[in-house]
Amino acid sequence: MTGAGGQHLLSGRRSVRGFLPDPVPRQDVERILTVARTAPSGANLQPGRFHALTGGPLADLSQALVAAAESGRPPVAEYSYFPQPMPPDLKAKQRAAGYALYSALGIGRRDIAARKAQFNENYRFFSAPVGIVVTIRPDMGKGCFMDLGMSMMALMIAASDLGYATCGIGALANHADIAHAQLGLGEDEMVVCGMALGRADPEAPVNGVRTERDALSVFATLRGFS
Repeated sequence: MTGAGGQHLLSGRRSVRGFLPDPVPRQDVERILTVARTAPSGANLQPGRFHALTGGPLADLSQALVAAAESGRPPVAEYSYFPQPMPPDLKAKQRAAGYALYSALGIGRRDIAARKAQFNENYRFFSAPVGIVVTIRPDMGKGCFMDLGMSMMALMIAASDLGYATCGIGALANHADIAHAQLGLGEDEMVVCGMALGRADPEAPVNGVRTERDALSVFATLRGFS
């Protein structure tokens, strides 16, 4: 991936939350996952596993996750996705992203019921035809989470290259035990997140949401350059 083509795939990638029902052929899923495994890996440990589901298995998992979410049970995540507590500057970014999403869907700030219903779409994998559960060994260090992140990004870019869209689903970890049991995972796998995969629905208003990224001067320094 070099030149303008690679830049387009990276800059054009978006988190999609509205999918067409078109099935994703098994060979495409296998190709995408195989490319994901080529990401950089410290000591070649290749941390992380990807469990891809479609059809009945995906419907069963989604149903179990939604039932857990709607029951009001407390989160059971095995790791903290966000800093605790969230610093004010990061909280502002989180709120801005949430406002952009709900605004695109016509959901008001005080419409708690609608916001909760939309959040639970995470557990339906946004009705994508393929849902992926991402896991890692619980004894892996923080650096291995970094490597897993690179593998997930490689997955997303590989999917984009084939004309598919994706969305990471960190909320899946809120009910990690449900996913763990539903998939019959062993003790050597900790649920990290989910991912939705499929063709983007061009008519879905939610897919028009674009979050802003920091300017280069905010997150980078360049030294010694002319």
